[in-house]
Amino acid sequence: MCPSLGHAAETVSSDNKEAVAVSADKASLSSDELNSEKVPVLTGPKILSFDVVGNKAVVSEHILSVIASKVGEPVDEEKLRKDAEAIFELGFFVATDYKVTDGEDGVKVTFQVQENPVVGSINFKGNTIYSSEKLTEMLFTKPGMIFNRTFFRNDLQRIKEKYQQDGYVMANVADVQIDGDAITVIIVEPKISQIVIQGNKITKKHVVQRYLKIKEGEIFNSNKLRLTLNRLQGVGFFSDVNVNFEPGENPEDVIIVITVEEGRTGRLGFNVSYGTQSGFGGGLTYENFNIAGKGLKLNVGFELGDRQEYWLSFEQPYMSGKVTAWKIGAYKRAWDDLYYYYDNKELGKYDRDKTGAYIGFGRKFKDESKYNWYMTLDWHKVDNLESSKWVDVNGNPISDTSKPSKQDLLDDLGDGTYYSALLSLRRLNIDEYLPYSKGDVETINLQYGKAEIENTNYSYFKYWGEAKVYFPVDKLFKNFFETSFGTNPEKPMMLAARVMVGSSAGDVPYEEMYTIGGDTTLRGYKDERFRGEDMLLGNFELRIPLEKAFSFVVFYDVGRAWRKDKDGRTFSEPSWGNDIGTAPGFGVRINTPLGNMRLDYASGEEDKFHFGFGELF
Repeated sequence: MCPSLGHAAETVSSDNKEAVAVSADKASLSSDELNSEKVPVLTGPKILSFDVVGNKAVVSEHILSVIASKVGEPVDEEKLRKDAEAIFELGFFVATDYKVTDGEDGVKVTFQVQENPVVGSINFKGNTIYSSEKLTEMLFTKPGMIFNRTFFRNDLQRIKEKYQQDGYVMANVADVQIDGDAITVIIVEPKISQIVIQGNKITKKHVVQRYLKIKEGEIFNSNKLRLTLNRLQGVGFFSDVNVNFEPGENPEDVIIVITVEEGRTGRLGFNVSYGTQSGFGGGLTYENFNIAGKGLKLNVGFELGDRQEYWLSFEQPYMSGKVTAWKIGAYKRAWDDLYYYYDNKELGKYDRDKTGAYIGFGRKFKDESKYNWYMTLDWHKVDNLESSKWVDVNGNPISDTSKPSKQDLLDDLGDGTYYSALLSLRRLNIDEYLPYSKGDVETINLQYGKAEIENTNYSYFKYWGEAKVYFPVDKLFKNFFETSFGTNPEKPMMLAARVMVGSSAGDVPYEEMYTIGGDTTLRGYKDERFRGEDMLLGNFELRIPLEKAFSFVVFYDVGRAWRKDKDGRTFSEPSWGNDIGTAPGFGVRINTPLGNMRLDYASGEEDKFHFGFGELF
């Protein structure tokens, strides 16, 4: 049995008792040789030549390339000792030695080496995170090569760094065993033997456990622990979250102690909004994120102005492969001075009252899945009233014989009762370990609806998809421009994009058509400027952080909705590809106690300012 790595290697025996032996870990003169009276003191003779003996696989030129002594210079015993040590540090040898032989005009120096064995096999024990095949791919050392201690030490360092990069910071190479030509690497992967939760007085323990990304019995991962702490901090239940480590019964395992400090979960908020069309609005919102300590959420509030809204919702927002998220709610909206367009011409304004209620539920396909589904059932009633004098397509006051007639318009607005079922399938591919959005989100929506309008029954299908992408571009822009903007790893420069495409089938009522225009879809256009059974929308933003609480945004919006012909009346908008709305613009984002304030200026059909809170998407 050969000694394992890190132990002293055997010394090559020498016929010359004047030779100085160098150990595997620390090259030094042996005590026997130091005490020997036969050790010569060579101060005058010149070195005539160097030679190497004992090497088979390692060429002499490579061995001699690391020595400092030179032919022609006087013999220096200390320097030769360091030369032997340098040869040993090449990593190919069990031990090194040297001897000095007298010649006619000087001395000859011969370095004696004992090569390591040729590697026959490399095996791993204790590894579960990565397969032995995966770990072998990371090694420079391969079977058939002469064993090199330095190379193999670097191999083991690469394995350790791989574990650390993936969050397994406690994993380590515990031992290396060498038996003949077989090398066995022993890896220790510490496990979480127990998770202790303390400090929760109101919040139920099972509610806290929902947000843990770590589990008892699994390999400790610092990335999962960091995500766990972020989720617990962000859920709104706790004012502070701390973690401590304790040794488990097995010294290689760890006990994780999570201490939470519960905060106030009830919040009263004030919101402000502004639209060029709707003017200023404001309201109050009350939210409670943890009713009865079960993670239930209550949201009630109102907003006043030309866009009046009242709402009440109660939900359990958490979902997994075993836990179903659900939500119930009711709402009332009273919107004044909405514009009505006919053949792309503005004919008048109207007021809309909308009262409704809904219930929704959904879950993930499995616990750690990126995919989830959500079903929403909605009922609402719509009442519309004229708010201005209406004209026909020629600008003349509307009459019963106009095209369109007043009755056509009222029928089109669609006073009545609506029912719908909406199924949403979503893929959430966002990097959860980062403090900002990075990745992509895709959603497919399928909706079936029925309506009773003026004693006429309608039924329809709507289907649309949405894709959102968030991509850091700080390094790309840094390569092209000498700038430090957006290079903070916690808040980099981002390219954000949203694309929506939708169509429909059946007889879709005016109320249920897609709408494009306004501060949440197509900036630089009036609210609901475009309406139709088909739609296309694209939002593209370059988000540039300038200061901790201040960001600059450059954006480009493009979109349109198209109407189909109805009952022979000329309700058609221009065909696909024509007259698509576009709006370049810029904006600022300011982090305030009320949230991330958004102010955008867009140059579209009109030059408009848009004000609100939160990002557009």
